[in-house]
Amino acid sequence: MYLDYWKIKEKPFENSPDPKFLFHSKQHDEALFRLLYAIQSSRGAALLTGEYGCGKTLLMHTIISELSQGKFKIAYLTNPRWSAMELIEEILYQLEINSKSKSRLEMLHSLNDFLLQNVQEKCQTLIIVDEAQVISDYETFEELRLLLNFQLNDRFLVTLFLVGQPELNNMIKNIPQLNQRIAVRFHLKHFNFEETKAYIQYRLKVAGRNDQIFTDSAFDEIYKYSEGIPRIINNICDLSLVIGFGKHLSTIDHNVIKGIINSER
Repeated sequence: MYLDYWKIKEKPFENSPDPKFLFHSKQHDEALFRLLYAIQSSRGAALLTGEYGCGKTLLMHTIISELSQGKFKIAYLTNPRWSAMELIEEILYQLEINSKSKSRLEMLHSLNDFLLQNVQEKCQTLIIVDEAQVISDYETFEELRLLLNFQLNDRFLVTLFLVGQPELNNMIKNIPQLNQRIAVRFHLKHFNFEETKAYIQYRLKVAGRNDQIFTDSAFDEIYKYSEGIPRIINNICDLSLVIGFGKHLSTIDHNVIKGIINSER
């Protein structure tokens, strides 16, 4: 709708988890480094938390993209409202494991055989549970913990990532036997003002626009309204480009941002 007008090749502020739009802030790079370390060193389990809209899912997609050239088998679970049994079934489905039986024991045997074969083939297995804070069944958490019992003397056969909102951290702490298995942890915070400004400029550059669209006063208003949350930044920036296109503006200033904010109250 507005691409030609703003001289950009694609929409810069979509909330879809496209790895090329990952803004490499210090904290996102550190999170990425820690999580990749957990995989490469077979550390067992890692925990990533952060407020909604802070880029956790985008980080996961970036990691999957990073690993796509190597020998990895990945199960990415995005709606973990399962019973313990359903969790096992979903993991087998994601890893394309055909179990001859629906009994828990037989399915775990099939998973164990799969993991051992991967090790023999120098292939690593990663299980990502996104939005893990929605898990309400203790038995499901227990089943996740038991996945870490698949190990050899010197390494885990699977790396488990638990990803979710801040309350997930307390949920894990209330399960000591799982909490003790978490080898790597990181919490994503909101952007500060400078990061917010750099984030907007970065996404515009990736989309093909190198010169400024937003004024300094617009950055101020965006930061105040979004509190540095990437998803909210994306929403207001995208809408401001639509408004600017409709009004034939050459830049987006604080008046445009204020107008959008007031219209949503």
